[in-house]
Amino acid sequence: MKNIKLLLIGLSVVAFSCTDLEVEELDSVVVDSPTGEFSGVDPTANLTNAYVATANSLGSQDNTYALMEVSSDAQLVPTRGTDWGDNGVWRTLHQHTWDATHQFVLNAWNNQNSNVFSLNQIIAPQSEANPQQLAEAKFLRALNVMLILDLWGQVPFRAADDGPDVLPEVLTRQEAVDLIEEDLSNTTIENLPAIGPGNDAEILRASQASAHFLRAKFYLNKHIFLGAPSGSAPENADMDRVIEAVDAVTAAGFSLEEDFFEIFDPAPDNESVFTLERDAGGRIWNGLHYNHNEFPGNAGGGWNGFCTTAEFYAMFEGPESNDEGSGQELRRGYVPNDSLGFGFLVGQQYDFDGNPLTTRNGDPLAFSAELPGLAGNGEATGIRMLKYHPENGGAFPSRQILFRYADAVLMKAEAELWKGNSGVALQIVNDLRELRDASPLTSLDAEEMLAERGRELYIEFWRRQDQVRFGTFTDTWSYKDNTEEFRVLFPIPNLAISTNPNLEQNPGY
Repeated sequence: MKNIKLLLIGLSVVAFSCTDLEVEELDSVVVDSPTGEFSGVDPTANLTNAYVATANSLGSQDNTYALMEVSSDAQLVPTRGTDWGDNGVWRTLHQHTWDATHQFVLNAWNNQNSNVFSLNQIIAPQSEANPQQLAEAKFLRALNVMLILDLWGQVPFRAADDGPDVLPEVLTRQEAVDLIEEDLSNTTIENLPAIGPGNDAEILRASQASAHFLRAKFYLNKHIFLGAPSGSAPENADMDRVIEAVDAVTAAGFSLEEDFFEIFDPAPDNESVFTLERDAGGRIWNGLHYNHNEFPGNAGGGWNGFCTTAEFYAMFEGPESNDEGSGQELRRGYVPNDSLGFGFLVGQQYDFDGNPLTTRNGDPLAFSAELPGLAGNGEATGIRMLKYHPENGGAFPSRQILFRYADAVLMKAEAELWKGNSGVALQIVNDLRELRDASPLTSLDAEEMLAERGRELYIEFWRRQDQVRFGTFTDTWSYKDNTEEFRVLFPIPNLAISTNPNLEQNPGY
């Protein structure tokens, strides 16, 4: 064999400004072996590259992130004039009208599968990875395989020493679940470093705590990964595994932070379990207005795209106003009259000197809850969401949180709820709500559990997965009428099927 190839015909790299879509076509990803056969890779260098690749595949505003969040009820990207038109790629995600040619679906598929193949090479015996390197690679492979299984329901798999003439086999759901379980085995976890909170550099890499967190996330969704109907109940034994895994994260020293928005400051905190070394600029500027341009490090202003719906905003406790001190719960945030706000930005916006901002036409820059639709919007329609703030870490903070302890706490509460222990679950949720200045709930059911996850974890990657698990992903919501059940999975890209006949298109596409 002259080359080991991962055949990703049509692999695309997409670079966005606020309005432009530029695509560069690549033929394939090629790995050369000087001996003509696969003889291993440098595990140190390739593992570093694998962390970077995983962070890049998740950390941008498009591709995998867009499939995970923009397809949900929490986020949308309306077209404003010609801005954010981009041939409808954003609108079709929110409307659930995508097809097998959608550019983000193709890019996400290529990125996540490329990550898995690169990790297969590190894990291969020829690479002679040491026990910790092997464990880190298996942690990353479990994460990437889980995402592929979650989004598409089938996982193509190419061994490190397969030649270019060998088509990747396609794992069944059970085989993919077995692979994840094997990669997150006790042996894997024991070979990872024991890292507690506050180690800002160390939580950029796998640890025992992050592996336990991923194990909890996996078992919470395992029944869905195996093909159970959306919204169906999981097995109690798997919920016991969720609780056990979350307890292990707690035992590692992680805990809830009292100041909600300081969690998203790059400074060390007690909640961040695993972070991506990928700047969070896209989580800041994709929703802020063009005239939000007097803030540190980004004189060019925002990109004026991403926002949320009025009904998602209404899930939070508080009056209609988000003025500072209006009595809203902490997580909903506030808009002060002398600076840029935190959380949900609604109403009049201000600069650092307390001057009210205007649109480019000179009208008051007051973000409104209602939009006329997904197209035909003005500059100020739509409530914006801001967790990472340019005052905390600059215009492009250097990390994004993927695993956060509050998510683990809510996973444990949900597991208890599925097991029928609603009183235990309610107490866990109310302890969190008290810390977030929200009134205690008097009861807790599946609908309220999903809502609480939304209130705590908005724009943190997991909303689509949560909606699928609770059976609401195919419901209607603002600017989305499609209720086709098959949309719980994305289509296999046409280009992938054309290059690997072992793949079968998901039903409905």
